[in-house]
Amino acid sequence: MTIRYPNGKIYHDKGAVKTTKTSTTLYGNRGMSLEEDLQETNVYYLHQDIAVVHKKPTPIQIVDVHYPKRSAAVIKEAYFKQASTTDFNGVYKGRYLDFEAKETKNKTSFPLQNFHEHQIHHMKQVVKQNGICFVILMFSSFNEVYLLPAEKLFIYWERMQAGLRKSIAKAEIEADGYLIPIGYQPRLDYLKVIDQHF
Repeated sequence: MTIRYPNGKIYHDKGAVKTTKTSTTLYGNRGMSLEEDLQETNVYYLHQDIAVVHKKPTPIQIVDVHYPKRSAAVIKEAYFKQASTTDFNGVYKGRYLDFEAKETKNKTSFPLQNFHEHQIHHMKQVVKQNGICFVILMFSSFNEVYLLPAEKLFIYWERMQAGLRKSIAKAEIEADGYLIPIGYQPRLDYLKVIDQHF
């Protein structure tokens, strides 16, 4: 399937969060992606009346569909209707939550190319309105997940914009972010980090 941006350019997935069940990331002999773990965590929060957090749907316009059989349709071409902002949003203790989730196989740093200018702009708007905004970053090689406040991400983004380093060193994430322990219920208790640090 071909997916295009609003300007017509073809979308190429460059390190985006994997959403298939065939992810090779292993947690206790169970293949799960970061996004799936967050979805499972958010369902737990919802069922326990802790928070209401959902993954935002990606706005796509389908332009070419083939019907090889009456009972099956195959999408051949689609366009992003608009630039997406962040992956998840919701409400927790009366505060608006907004965050992006990314994972990398890189062992020493997190590439900033995984973020886009419109996402940074959106996160700055959320912070300006006193929303709780952050990114959840996973180093899949180490099975480590960190919560990095958006305000810290902005510093590294501006450093890159100034022509300096194009990634965030793992040591910087460890210093400026918060390790999210991997558990059972919830899988990634990021709200515990919010309670302790926001």
